Formats: sequence, structure tokens, C-alpha cells
Amino acid sequence: MQIGYRTLKTAIAAPAAVFIAEMLQLDNYGSAGIISVLCIQPTRKQSFLTAWHRIAAGLLSMVYAYVIFEWIGYSPLTIGLLLLLFIPVTNKLHITPGIVTSLVILFHFYAARRVDVDIVINESLIMFIGIGVALLLNLYMPNLDNKFIELRKDVEANYQTFFRSIASYLRGESTMINTTVLESTKKILREADDLVQRDMENSFSKSTSYRRRYFSMRDIQLHSLERMLKVMRPQMVSVKQAKLIADLFDDLADAIYPENPVEYHISYVDDLLERFEKQDLPKTREEFEIRADLFQLLNEIDHYLAIKNQTVKDVID
Repeated sequence: MQIGYRTLKTAIAAPAAVFIAEMLQLDNYGSAGIISVLCIQPTRKQSFLTAWHRIAAGLLSMVYAYVIFEWIGYSPLTIGLLLLLFIPVTNKLHITPGIVTSLVILFHFYAARRVDVDIVINESLIMFIGIGVALLLNLYMPNLDNKFIELRKDVEANYQTFFRSIASYLRGESTMINTTVLESTKKILREADDLVQRDMENSFSKSTSYRRRYFSMRDIQLHSLERMLKVMRPQMVSVKQAKLIADLFDDLADAIYPENPVEYHISYVDDLLERFEKQDLPKTREEFEIRADLFQLLNEIDHYLAIKNQTVKDVID
């Protein structure tokens, strides 16, 4: 059984908040643990936002409790009336996530049958202790560096496999192209996107910006690979140009890493396009269609390289 970091922080936050509240001899000290659990969030940004929602809604609820309970009375009907007036205001102020914390405080007032300075101080301390403990624990977020390295290696390995599979196909060495790696890459990129979003809410470092650009580049390139796949056909192996493109795919597999410059391959693609244009016109319809598909394939390779080239320039700038 694996215990996640949020579970661990929750298990620490609740008893810590209860312990502090109990040491201060506060009434309803167990509620500090409830509030702390509600404030544990997956990112620092969400943590601070949640804290603001709960503090604002909690303080507002005390005002409503005083007005409704002290002026109208303590009964189930006044609870309903209070919520009927309170919830729309939290929606208007965009602090709706703090409603649950507010309910904890409201029912404490209701159970005590009073709203005075002593109980307001008590409830405020419970709220701030619960939120404060959660905020302190949420300052720690697990380092995702190793996970990003793992995802990057998986994506690059899949791209290498795909390129070598196409090269083998164009040489006539295999009759199938490995397409499963593209589906696998989609899943990896979705996971990477979720982690990048989480990392951006925890850190504003250059590495975070680089990761966002890197996986965005790979996602755009994936669409280019899918378009390459659509123009592949068995008849391509019958023309000599296919062998030249196969060599290019082998080179691309070796240069898959983002640190490798792409100027050489862009020039090579341009050279191939120029050579194809200078060759004799196709003599049959089938040869014409094959040449057209190869030409489109080269354009997609050029697009794939242009994406990488622009990303590298953006990172340098």
C-alpha cells in the first residue's frame, strides 16, 4: 500500500491543529482538525487561495450569525434563513469554497446559543489554527524533477522507436509501422501536462517554464507524426527517394534530444525537396501519387523540425 504525500500531510495536519487548539484550551478544539484537513491542497497556489476563501467566508459567517441568531432567534428555521442569505453572497464574492468551514463555525454558535466576544475569539482561533497548520504543511511540495526526467525519456524513446519503424518500412524491411508508441505518447503527454500545471502553481523557476515549453513542443510534434503516418503507403518502397528519406528518419532518431541543433536536418530536407523537384517527371499515375506522398512527408518532417527549432530559440531568448 502506497501512501501519497497529501495523505501524509493530512495525517499530520489534523492532529497538529487539534493539539494546538487543545493546548490553548479552546472550545470545540476538534474542529481545528477538520478545518486543517479541508485546507490541504495539491499546490501552494491552491493552498493560499483556499485559505483566503475560508478566512473570508468564516469571518463573514460570524457577522451573519450575530445578525440572524441574535436578532431573530436560534431555531432550525433561522439556520435555513441564514444559509438562504449567506450562500448567494459567498457566490457573489467568489468565496464559495469557504462555505464548509463557515458551517462548522455557524453550528458552534447555534449550539452555544450565543454570539459574543468570547465565542467569536474562540472560533476565530480555531479557524486560524486549522488554516495556518495546513498552510505550513502545504509549503512543502514533492520535487518533481525525477518524474519529469522519466517522462521526457519515455517520450523521446517513443519518438525514436517511431522514426526507426518508419525508416525500416520505407526500406521494405518491415510491412508494419509501430503506431502503439504514438498512443502511449499521448498518455505520457497528458500526464506531463497535469504535472506541469501543478509545478507552475508551486514554482516560478526557469526550469518550470522550460518544461512547459518542452512538453508543449512534443505535443505539437505528435500531431505532425500522426500526419506523417497518414501518407505512408506500401508502394513507397518501390522508388529510390524512399531510401533517402529512410536515412533521414534514422538521423532524426539519433538527434531526438532537444539539445541537438536542427539546422543540419532542415538543410537536408530542403536539399531533398530541391533534388526531387529536379528529377524527371513521374511516368505513371501511381508514381505521381507516390512522389506526391513523399513530398508531403518531407514537408511534415520540415514542420516537425521547425517546431523544435522555434522552441530552442524561444528558450535561448
